[in-house]
Amino acid sequence: MKRIFALVLVLTVLVGGVVPLWAQGSASAVAPVVKEDSETIRRMAETVTAITGMAISPLLGTGGYGAYRYFTTAEEQRGSLPWFAKVGFWLPALLIVGACAAKDALGAALPPGWKKPLDILETVENQATGLVAAGAVVPFTLTSLSGMIFSGGGQAAGSASGLIPSGLAAIHVAAIDFSWLLNVLTIPLGVAVFVVVWMAAHAINVLILISPWGAIDAVLKVARTGVLGLLTVTSAIDPEIAALMSLGLILLAWLVVGWAFRLTIFGSAFCYDFFTWRRRRFEVAPDANKVFSAGKLTVQKVPLRTYGRLVKGEAGQLEFVFKPWLVMPEKRVTVENPAELVVGRGMFFSLIQREDGGVFFLPPRYRTHEEDLATAFGFRGVEPAGLRQAWGWIAETMGFSSKVPAPGAAGT
Repeated sequence: MKRIFALVLVLTVLVGGVVPLWAQGSASAVAPVVKEDSETIRRMAETVTAITGMAISPLLGTGGYGAYRYFTTAEEQRGSLPWFAKVGFWLPALLIVGACAAKDALGAALPPGWKKPLDILETVENQATGLVAAGAVVPFTLTSLSGMIFSGGGQAAGSASGLIPSGLAAIHVAAIDFSWLLNVLTIPLGVAVFVVVWMAAHAINVLILISPWGAIDAVLKVARTGVLGLLTVTSAIDPEIAALMSLGLILLAWLVVGWAFRLTIFGSAFCYDFFTWRRRRFEVAPDANKVFSAGKLTVQKVPLRTYGRLVKGEAGQLEFVFKPWLVMPEKRVTVENPAELVVGRGMFFSLIQREDGGVFFLPPRYRTHEEDLATAFGFRGVEPAGLRQAWGWIAETMGFSSKVPAPGAAGT
């Protein structure tokens, strides 16, 4: 409810600020000005769609947007295009996207685990290109839009004497350029929107990373690419409809932002442990170790895959200590019957579980250290954990079920 209220508040502020300005310019406009206003609205719709598309897949979205800018710019003006619209960027970017698509297509036929290192590499690439897009491409796109708006659509505005402004350029006062003010208002909001949508889309990369089935990977990737393709096609036909679709995706991303944030943290820890061979330097602490909550803790209202510490209290009780969103006030949850717990050793990462379900997911750094963890916290022992069946994995990942395979089931 709080998220919906905040989103409505932001939209109200935007509508309350933009509509009067648009109406002010339209009231004094003549026929050519109406055309310029229409061009401004079209550019705004295209910008919203472009930002949403880049957030869904930063490398594909940025590369595709750069290629679009390149081919729609006159040849003699291409030298002034931004770096992401140069052939040296968008062509290699699209080739990398093609290689990832080929990896996913072939991965569906490969045994589980064969393409997992490439999935990890793609997850890191998605994080890196997301940072680049959020820090450079999105602000540049919004700055270009605000400059166009305040210059009257990039054309001579008003009468022959140049005294009558057009469209949103009507808020010029004494020839003062207020485009910087629009940048101050729109760039932080645009980057925030990008980050929210990116986290929701990046969750797909993490789901692929921890999925034991190549066929599921392909379905997830096709679904994300299909949404991006639908946005692109719709934008070419009617930019305003594409912008409305983008707003719907933004709302959906806002509603699942907590789930996506936790998955993003989980994926980051997974990639860091894998690429740095963290397990070779890691030692189990005797009283506190970092873990992620699994399904059974959701009964105690701990969100799935919450990052925190498994702590042994002074009285010997076992507690899960965590901070919501990593910065909120600390919370503690008592882990019941720790002597019944067992460490399940998986192929890529392990977990702490009991007979009726999982309690904690362990980052890859714990691989080969399962016995030390069981000894430090007095668990019942270590047993192999196997690959989940497809529906069981989907239900656990999406939070539909708290069941994790019992000790000795077939492997992760």
